[in-house]
Amino acid sequence: MSSPSSDRPVAASGTFALGGDLPVHRLGYGAMQLTGPGVWGEPEDPDEAIRVLRRAVELGVTFIDTADSYGPFVSERLIREALHPYADDLVIATKGGLTRSGPDDWRPVGRPEYLRQQVELSLRHLGLERIDLYQLHRVDPRVPLADQLGELKLLQDEGKIRHIGVSEVSVEQLKEARGHAEIVSVQNLYNLADRGAEDVLAYAEAENIAFIPWYPMATGRLARPGGPLDAAAKQHEATAAQLALSWLLRRSPVMLPIPGTSRVAHLEENLRAASLALTDEEFAALSDAV
Repeated sequence: MSSPSSDRPVAASGTFALGGDLPVHRLGYGAMQLTGPGVWGEPEDPDEAIRVLRRAVELGVTFIDTADSYGPFVSERLIREALHPYADDLVIATKGGLTRSGPDDWRPVGRPEYLRQQVELSLRHLGLERIDLYQLHRVDPRVPLADQLGELKLLQDEGKIRHIGVSEVSVEQLKEARGHAEIVSVQNLYNLADRGAEDVLAYAEAENIAFIPWYPMATGRLARPGGPLDAAAKQHEATAAQLALSWLLRRSPVMLPIPGTSRVAHLEENLRAASLALTDEEFAALSDAV
């Protein structure tokens, strides 16, 4: 008989408790790529999208990140179709605050009435009575942050949101946000090749706030033939993307990478990073390469 760890290999990535009370496996799945081109419309292969979601959970993913703007709402509806009723340990995180008028078009809207409307729609599309983690997708510069997070705090008080997160913020914005609501996660661009959010990660780690790096598998020139990532990948008989994910998991205990894909084979490849352990020397070499 196979062991639980072999049945659900993602468990090897370790766990993190969102808000101190909501444990998830640290290697999750980002559901943006389940939509059509430009993160717009239906996927080219809806059946494969369903298979990806179900396979992710089979392999031990307990944290799935999506947003109302993916599609819009296409990703959320696919998640419900594939996984509802949800497993007890599965956390579905979604986001609101970006509107869409077409492929690759993203515009922040943080008016309180709009955010309330989007929370209600996400509850309906996901088939939930409460969203475990709801993230402000972008800060709308035209609306006071107090008003944006204040509305999410009201929704939390009403029992429609369990925990609140923010996305693409500076340390100063994160500190301000924490003055209006308890913030349990921050989602910023961060990967091995682009560490511009290093200060936000450091603050999140110090405060035990989950750091969810989007675009986690970017490797840039590090994966060039003969480069440090290429050499480590050959040593581990792994892909550059797997090494990049392994580096993120090693980088900080609050790191929750969410690699996305629309293909089962690619999903399985990505999730094998959970059990890929870098040596101290390999981690240092990759860390110093940029």
